This record gives sequence, C-alpha cells and structure tokens, in this order.
Amino acid sequence: MRIRRILAAVFATAALAGLGLTGAATATASVTPASVTPASVTPGECTDGGGTIDRSTPVLPTCRGGMYNGQTVD
Repeated sequence: MRIRRILAAVFATAALAGLGLTGAATATASVTPASVTPASVTPGECTDGGGTIDRSTPVLPTCRGGMYNGQTVD
C-alpha cells in the first residue's frame, strides 16, 4: 500500500515536470517583435549601426554595411 502511494507521487511529479519543460520550450520558440529587423531605418540609426547612406539607389537611399545593411533609409 505504501509503495503504491510512493509510486503515484513519483509519477505525478514526473508528469508535472514534463508539462513544465514543454511549456518552457514553446515559450522560447516564439519570435519577439524586437528581434525582427525594421523595413526602413532613419539616417541616424544607419550610421550608429556602423553603416553609410548610399544615395545612388533609384527610389530611396539605402544603408550599406553595418547592422542595417540593405535597409532603406527614410
């Protein structure tokens, strides 16, 4: 009788621990908005990120080099 109670407690603990691990795994897999690069950056963001502004592009200036390489500059 005592062994059954101990085994039931062990299984319950293992089941709850498993649920906690799967919840943590799904929480870390989500993408946060801060990790997504913006579609366009300001001139200050481009130069602060280590890039230079290329004004020779046809439509909008483009940030070349650095953290925002290839992003349009508004």
